[in-house]
Amino acid sequence: MLDVHADRHTFHRFDKFNSKYNPIGESRLREIFLKTDNYMDGQYFAELIKEVVSDLEDSKYQNAEYRISVYGRSKSEWDKLAKWAVQHSVYSDNVRWLIQVPRLYDVYKSNKLIDNFQQLLDNLFVPLFEVTNNPSSHPELHAFLQYVTGFDSVDDESKPEGAFIKDIPLPENWNSNENPPYAYYQYYMFANMAVLNNFRRERGLNTFVLRPHCGEAGPIHHLITGFMVGENISHGLLLRKAPVLQYLYYLGRVGIAMSPLSNNSLFLDYHHNPLRTFFNRGLLVSLSSDAPLQFHYTKEPLIEEYSIAAQVWKLSGVDMCELAMNSVLMSGFSHETKQLWIGQDYKEEGIAGNNVELTNVPNIRITYRSETFLEELSTLIHTANES
Repeated sequence: MLDVHADRHTFHRFDKFNSKYNPIGESRLREIFLKTDNYMDGQYFAELIKEVVSDLEDSKYQNAEYRISVYGRSKSEWDKLAKWAVQHSVYSDNVRWLIQVPRLYDVYKSNKLIDNFQQLLDNLFVPLFEVTNNPSSHPELHAFLQYVTGFDSVDDESKPEGAFIKDIPLPENWNSNENPPYAYYQYYMFANMAVLNNFRRERGLNTFVLRPHCGEAGPIHHLITGFMVGENISHGLLLRKAPVLQYLYYLGRVGIAMSPLSNNSLFLDYHHNPLRTFFNRGLLVSLSSDAPLQFHYTKEPLIEEYSIAAQVWKLSGVDMCELAMNSVLMSGFSHETKQLWIGQDYKEEGIAGNNVELTNVPNIRITYRSETFLEELSTLIHTANES
C-alpha cells in the first residue's frame, strides 16, 4: 500500500530503489516518519525504533546494529542526532549504532551547502574531536557515542567515477561539482578515523571501525580499497569475479556481511549469489538484513535471510551456527558481550577458542577451518622464503 517494497522494477535501477524510501512516493512523508530532525523532533521515528527494540529485548537472543545517517552538511548534525537519541531514550543493551555517511558531496556542492570536500570532512569529524577532547562541550553527543561502533559509507557504487590518481587535489582544493572517487572518500574517512581513534584510546574512550558498503556493484578496485581500510565490508558480490582479491580477503579474515535478499532485488539474482561459495571456501561471511522496509515482509527480517538461505543452499544446522558465530565475531559489540555469547576464549585459534556449548559449532568444523587456514599461510611463507 505504501509502495516501499523493492520489486522487479528496481533491479539495476538504484534510482528507483532510492525512491522506495518515500512512502507512496512522497519525500515529505519520509521526513515526517523516518527522520530524526523534523518538526516533531523525530518523535515518530523514535517510537518506531523503540517498538522494534522492544521485540529484540523480548526475544533475549537477538542483538542488532542499526544504521543511522550523518550527512556532513553541517557540524550541528551530530548534536541534533545525539539530542534526539537522548531526548527520546533510544537506548538498549541489545542495540549499537553504525553511522552511515552517504557519498553525496556533489549534491551538497551544487546546492551551495559546502564549498569543498574538506568542509564535509570537517562537518563529520570536528565535533567528534571536540567531544573527545572535552566531553562536557557536547554532553549528549558524548553519551550517544558510547553506543556507536563505527562508520559505513553508502551510495550507488555503479555510478561512473574518476580515477584516484597521483595528482588528485587535496580535500581543501576539491571544489568542483564532481563527486570524488570511492577510494578518495574511504581514504580520508579512514585517515581521520585513525587519528580520532588514537585520541579516544588515550582518553579511555571507545573507538570506531570503518565498515563500508563495498563490491555490491561498480569497479573491482572498490574491493581493493575495502580490503586496505575496512574492518569488514557489506555485500562484496564482485569478489566472485576477482579470485586473487577473494584470496586476500580470506587470508586477512576481512568480514563480509552479505544480504542475498537485498541483492536479489537490486544487482544479482539469488541463485547467482556467491555467499555459499565464499562460505565453503572459508571466507569470514555472515548473513545480514539490509533495508528491511524494502526487502523483507515480516517482523523478523534476519530470520527471513537465514530461512531462505537454508532452503535455497541446503545449509545444515552446523552451517547456520557457523554463520551466526561469524556474525558475532564481525559485530561491533564489546569484547565482554562476545565472551558471553560465544565463550571466554573466542579469540584463540582453533578449538581452543571454540566453546561448543555456546557456538553449537562442532570442533571438527573449527579444526578444518583452522588447519586449512594455517596450511595456506605455511605455503605462502615457504614459497616466499624459497624465492
